[in-house]
Amino acid sequence: MHISSVRTLRMICAAIVLLLALAITSPAQTLTTLYGFTGGTDGDTPVAGLVQGSDGNFYGTTYGGTTTQSGTVFQITPDSVLTTLYTFTGGTDGAKPYGSLVQASDGNFYGTTVLGGTSNSGTAFQITPAGTIATMYSFTGGTHGSRPYSGLVQGSDGNFYGTTFYGGTAQSGTVFQITPAGVLTTLYRFTGTDGSNPYAGLVQGSDGNFYGTTTSGGTGNSGTVFQITPAGTLATL
Repeated sequence: MHISSVRTLRMICAAIVLLLALAITSPAQTLTTLYGFTGGTDGDTPVAGLVQGSDGNFYGTTYGGTTTQSGTVFQITPDSVLTTLYTFTGGTDGAKPYGSLVQASDGNFYGTTVLGGTSNSGTAFQITPAGTIATMYSFTGGTHGSRPYSGLVQGSDGNFYGTTFYGGTAQSGTVFQITPAGVLTTLYRFTGTDGSNPYAGLVQGSDGNFYGTTTSGGTGNSGTVFQITPAGTLATL
């Protein structure tokens, strides 16, 4: 056998040995199910992800379940102990939370529901770690928007920012600001050419502006990426 071929064979064998050694020493990939929802009073269909609170526990929502099929807010410890903090009634307190919660600088959690409220167009709510809930705002389904699928983000100014999927002037959705006291300001109403029906939430960039997406609209009617200032000036990126 040619010397170069022998060297190549030795390199291949060495690589195989190394890979086998790595496979043996690599830690096992272990998944642990912390909790399995039953669809009863603990809720079902947790669409949104979890957020870890400052107390080390995790907080989230379920979209359905319970006797009202309107969803819940829950806490789960790292040791898998789940506590249902609140069960939505489907009335003025809201129904069907879809987006994730956010823990604000005051220690409370804030979120939205897709339905319920005074006009059955969704709500924005505050809930304490102990489970005391307060409806901050009920969406009207008109120019102020309806069906906020996304959660809220707290801006550097202390206010909360989010989107609604419907409502506005063209049923194309809105971008809004809401104060901790529940005063809502519609920052922008999509028209279609600038984007339509934002589904996801916003993120505040290092420049202080907010960034997001729409699921449709724009030049190809296939969605947009946009920037919006805290004052409501929007630019399609």
